[in-house]
Amino acid sequence: MEDNKKKRIYPERLGDGDLEGAAELEKLCFSSPWSKDSLKLLTNEGIGVGMVCHKDGKVCAYGGMLIAVDEGQITNIATHPDYRRQGYGKAIVEALIKHAKNNRLDSISLEVRVSNKAAIDLYTALGFKIEGKRKDFYTMPREDALVMVYKVK
Repeated sequence: MEDNKKKRIYPERLGDGDLEGAAELEKLCFSSPWSKDSLKLLTNEGIGVGMVCHKDGKVCAYGGMLIAVDEGQITNIATHPDYRRQGYGKAIVEALIKHAKNNRLDSISLEVRVSNKAAIDLYTALGFKIEGKRKDFYTMPREDALVMVYKVK
């Protein structure tokens, strides 16, 4: 697989025009999807940031992070099934890390299903460390979550 630089995957800031596509991606990827109105939080500077990749005129991947003081909390990373394992998810996470660095955040945290090996491997490769577990964090189906943290500084 080519790396992101060779493929030239450059996520952009999530904007109002991307919300419908991101909401559709949420429905496709998650059992408890965020609504278009909820995703709007990710376009409000200082509250959150969203990053998006487009392919063939549609949203093929997006990710979001809420910000509280000096910490980021990744909400969701979603890639359309037709575009998985092509570097889009990695590019989104890297863009969120870059945003955290540029805005002098101390850390980024996230939860991930314990069964989501592909995501765990990606986050680990990017420098996230497992810091704990949340029992029965997810529903539909019920599953524990790993808490992973990236130390920005």
